[in-house]
Amino acid sequence: MNWLDPFQYSFMNEALLVGALVGAVCAVLSCYLVLKGWSLMGDAISHAVLPGVVLAYIVGFPLAAGAFVSGLLCATATGWIKSNSRIKEDTVMGIVFTGLFALGLVMHSKVQSDLHLTHILFGNILGIERSAMIQTAFTALVTLAVTLLLRRDLLLFCFDPSHARAIGQNTALTYYLFLALLSATIVASIQAVGIILVVAMLVTPGCTARLLTDRFDHMLIIAGVSSVLASCLGVYISFFIDGSTGACIVLTQALFFTLAFVFAPKHGLLATRRGQRRISPEPLPLSEDREKTPVIH
Repeated sequence: MNWLDPFQYSFMNEALLVGALVGAVCAVLSCYLVLKGWSLMGDAISHAVLPGVVLAYIVGFPLAAGAFVSGLLCATATGWIKSNSRIKEDTVMGIVFTGLFALGLVMHSKVQSDLHLTHILFGNILGIERSAMIQTAFTALVTLAVTLLLRRDLLLFCFDPSHARAIGQNTALTYYLFLALLSATIVASIQAVGIILVVAMLVTPGCTARLLTDRFDHMLIIAGVSSVLASCLGVYISFFIDGSTGACIVLTQALFFTLAFVFAPKHGLLATRRGQRRISPEPLPLSEDREKTPVIH
């Protein structure tokens, strides 16, 4: 089998393009999620889009619109419950997203349709239709452009919201805008890796870049390059092993994270251990008098 065989098929070229776009937009949002400590928020919204997808199918609306509204509802409900109760935010996320995901499963089981749940859960990037591909590409490009345009405001909001409020930034508006961008990113990614695996694409690139640099601008670039490369490699490898494309993309990203975790020049496992050995004090030698002192039992 020739290594160039995948590029002879149009569906592979389209999958590589969509994978690269989705990888880029997920990587940028991933950096902010890691900085903010909101990794679970991506998981919550990705699972909460299912009832919106099913409801959109029932009423004849675009599935992406239903997914976006449902994801935004999950994020808004999480913030509202947290503000009006003593429950912590991560606990509220767990309650909201599991409840909405369960609702989506019940709705799907009760609706007779040709909507394949497997494609929603695990993605179908190799069989993506032309209309869905255009929709995914448009959503990813718009989300990426808005995120990069507002990157400084988002960075200040994620890093120090108190300072952002002090200088006059409308943090409430930034909060909901960020959630809208996150929901749009998840909608764009569902076609590629599905609901279950999209959380990995929203977390892993940012974690990988965080191990390799201390500067946020560099973090964005490293995360984007690693995510796009992992997406393309995952699509390429899945062609030869006949495996799940979304899973191959996520496994490739996990491999990149593992390499960064072990070999990162400053924050990697090996570098950390070398630093610990350098600063560990040398054992003090025994004095000559102590060596000659007999042990009395």
